[in-house]
Amino acid sequence: MIPKAIMVQGTTSDAGKSTLVTALCRYYRRQNVHVAPFKPQNMALNSAVTIDGGEIGRAQAVQALACGLPAHSDMNPVLLKPHSDQTAQVIIHGKVLQNQSASQYHQYKSVAKQAVLQSWQRLTGLYQTVVVEGAGSPAEINLRANDIANMGFAETVDCPVILVADIDRGGVFAHIVGTLALMAPSEQQRVIGFVINRFRGDIALLKPGLDWLETETGKPVLAVLPYLHDLYLEAEDALSSSHARNGERATFDIVVPHLPSFSNHTDFDPLQLHPGVKVHFVRSPEQISGADLIVLPGSKAVRSDLARIRAQGWDRYISRHLRYGGKVLGICGGFQMLGRAIHDPNGIEGQAGSVEGLGMLDMETLMQPDKCLRHVTGTFASQNVPVKGYEIHMGRSHGSALSRPLFKLDGEHDGAISADELVAGSYLHGLFDLPEACNALLAWAGHWQHNAVDFEAVREAGIDRVADAWAEHCDFAKFNEALAGFYGV
Repeated sequence: MIPKAIMVQGTTSDAGKSTLVTALCRYYRRQNVHVAPFKPQNMALNSAVTIDGGEIGRAQAVQALACGLPAHSDMNPVLLKPHSDQTAQVIIHGKVLQNQSASQYHQYKSVAKQAVLQSWQRLTGLYQTVVVEGAGSPAEINLRANDIANMGFAETVDCPVILVADIDRGGVFAHIVGTLALMAPSEQQRVIGFVINRFRGDIALLKPGLDWLETETGKPVLAVLPYLHDLYLEAEDALSSSHARNGERATFDIVVPHLPSFSNHTDFDPLQLHPGVKVHFVRSPEQISGADLIVLPGSKAVRSDLARIRAQGWDRYISRHLRYGGKVLGICGGFQMLGRAIHDPNGIEGQAGSVEGLGMLDMETLMQPDKCLRHVTGTFASQNVPVKGYEIHMGRSHGSALSRPLFKLDGEHDGAISADELVAGSYLHGLFDLPEACNALLAWAGHWQHNAVDFEAVREAGIDRVADAWAEHCDFAKFNEALAGFYGV
């Protein structure tokens, strides 16, 4: 049975919601069902540029790939990008609305809900089925009022719900039963069954627990999905090295300062998958002994992250690294940090004002209210090597350093490289994704082994693996019976 819509909610964060939605999207696509992903509200610093010039959560862009679709802003109509413990940038239908505190956004939810429902109506009008991802847990009592992310949304649109739980972290039965107990009766009835994720071991030993769970709740266990070792899927938000495949064999060390507002860390996934390099995400330079390449990553709060760099002594460490001939690369916000100054007269990313940059490139950056959002392709400025990616940034840079660009993108110069070729930077996210570009950048940094992975192929293989797991381990008789019961068929 093909549902009109199906929603995946989790007993906890990182229970496997994004993975299961991705699996369902690819599974339905294989069945020639016209399917699309949807997440009403997302809080993440990993984002992607959409075909309509907007911005959505990275996980929804991956789910769109699983459906064979370009990412669209309707797939994630509300995106919250934190830039402090108290405030976040609110993005509606792919466009920046404003910065809001948690209490301000709580009051704004009724307006945000209308944006969610508008996107929902458009998607359900275009696709046979829509696979919906919840956020966090539906049992977060303090967030129940005006909820648009979990059961509040499901109740509004009358959508069936699968509840997924992660057995690998322990307490899976308590997670499921406890989550159900904290739901209203109508919400409990909306849950059509459970999926237990990341199981390893003998399924026969788990069966008594599964039988008890079905008897206790009156709901079926739809699938027990195995722990998929070495699975690669782009992370929704949390920085992870679980998919790193370089280990002790790596001979080239890349150090990335782990900053509080570190954004789009999926830029480093191709490097973590690279067999010849080791990526170190480090909070303080005291934690490392040396580096071949230092990369300053993207940031949602560039000036405050720059202050953290100075407070931790990264500025001194980087200067010493350069004196010994090491290379430094800045991506987006990290590129801005390499200049002489960053100006934010309108308080786009916090309190209005200016700060001194690291002074390693002769340029300055002015923060502006209109965000640059675009996909780009091109080549390196100095060689005919292809590169592609996307831009997501508020600032615009100017200065003599830009007369030595790093890339040529869609007919325009991008980034800069110093005259001594020790320091480079770019606004381009995804600059390591193409194997040719990854090899060229690593060669510039001093690593000459041209063995970068085919990142797009690895990503596709990961999507196929989770879809294969669903196809193999789902009890489709139970699933179809549960769907028929919900729809009254």
